[in-house]
This record gives sequence, structure tokens and C-alpha cells, in this order.
Amino acid sequence: MEIIVYGSQYGTTQRYAEELSRQTGIPAIRSGEKADLSPYQTVIHMGGLYAGSVKGLKTTVKTISEQAELIVVTVGLVDGSNAEGVENIRRSVRKQLPKAFCDKAPVFHLRGGMDYRKLSLGHKAMMQVAYRRAKALPEEKQTPEIQAVLATHHQAVDFVDFGALHPILAYLDGNTEKVPKK
Repeated sequence: MEIIVYGSQYGTTQRYAEELSRQTGIPAIRSGEKADLSPYQTVIHMGGLYAGSVKGLKTTVKTISEQAELIVVTVGLVDGSNAEGVENIRRSVRKQLPKAFCDKAPVFHLRGGMDYRKLSLGHKAMMQVAYRRAKALPEEKQTPEIQAVLATHHQAVDFVDFGALHPILAYLDGNTEKVPKK
């Protein structure tokens, strides 16, 4: 049995999860919707990135079997073609995974979006602090994540691209040539 679990605050990750579900026939549920995910052999966790954490991942890994295959898909502002930025995300995800999944879970990254007008007050404040810190850094010290914060500040941006699901679909079909290095 397979399931897609998604953690989405503003809807971008949910859109990807629903499209992946549509293309694969694998049911998609919101993180925390099922208390016990242990019956599932494959769990695809899709989560938005918030201050380096993957939304809902902590809840998902607590409720799945250590024998399950976990596939992690992050959604954030970093362009998926930016190798350095994606590698930074993968390192951060690995720190959030229990030892049982740390070395074996493939991690994919999709580019999402953000509409500053729709952010909660807390997220607006957090982004304002991040923007001020980012702006103060010399250009040579700006990581891809910081550059994304600077480029999208106070904007509504939508980088959702369902074509970016192809490497995940290839992995699910057993074609591991396009799978990111663990």
C-alpha cells in the first residue's frame, strides 16, 4: 500500500500532492489526518519548507513503520535547477529524519510559491527578519535560499510546475537514473 502525505500551509504543496495523486492513483491526505501510517509500505511525504523545516515531516515519521519506504519531497522558493540550493535542502532534511530513514530516503525538491499578502502575521514577521538579514549579507555570502528570499520579498510568486514531478514519477516507476543522490 502506498500513500501521499502532505504538509501545506498556503496550498502550493497541496496542489503538487493532488497532481501526483491524480497521475499515480496513490491517495493523498493532509499530514496528521491519519493517526497511524504503519500499514503503508511506501509513504511519500510532501512538505513546504518553513525556516528549514519540512511541514508535517516530524508527524509522518513518528507514525510510519521503520521498514516502510519513505520518499521526501520538499516544496520551497529555491529553484530546483540550483544544485547548491537543493543540496543545502537535502542536508537539512537529513537532519530532520530518524536514523532509520536518514540514509535511504530519497529527497526531491519542487519549486513552490508565496503570496506575501496571504502570509500569517507570524510568517510575515519571520520573512521580514529573514529579508533584513539577507540584505545585510555581502553577495558572495548569499546562499541560493537567501537569494530566493531577496528576489521574492513582498511579491506574489507562483513557480509551480507539474512537469517537475517527472523525476518522482520515474522513481516510482523504478527508473532510478534520475533519482537525486541520497
